[in-house]
Amino acid sequence: MPVVEELGIDLGTVNVLVYVRGRGSVLQEPSVVAQELETGDVVAVGEEARSMMGRAPETIIVRRPLRAGVIADYRVTQQMLFHFMSSAIGKTRLLKPRVCVTVPFGATQVERRAVQE
Repeated sequence: MPVVEELGIDLGTVNVLVYVRGRGSVLQEPSVVAQELETGDVVAVGEEARSMMGRAPETIIVRRPLRAGVIADYRVTQQMLFHFMSSAIGKTRLLKPRVCVTVPFGATQVERRAVQE
């Protein structure tokens, strides 16, 4: 019987931490995303994207999709999380992982719903 991975994600404004049950903390990356300006395609995530800050060509925008602990750009955050989860547990899983994501204490209901989706 396949095992369902269980993940804990601390979605921080500066860094994202991913914990996998049984393996411990497996990922700590900056919450930074680099995108093609014209198409919106993600070019780099995490440390690779952070290293592009101030050095990226004009066709690429490097930004943080989280502000003050809450999601500022839903789609970019979704892509960033997918990348981090894939890095932590691999892409070829039959079952979806169980995921627990932290939200700041002062997050509004709308902000909590955005994280849940």
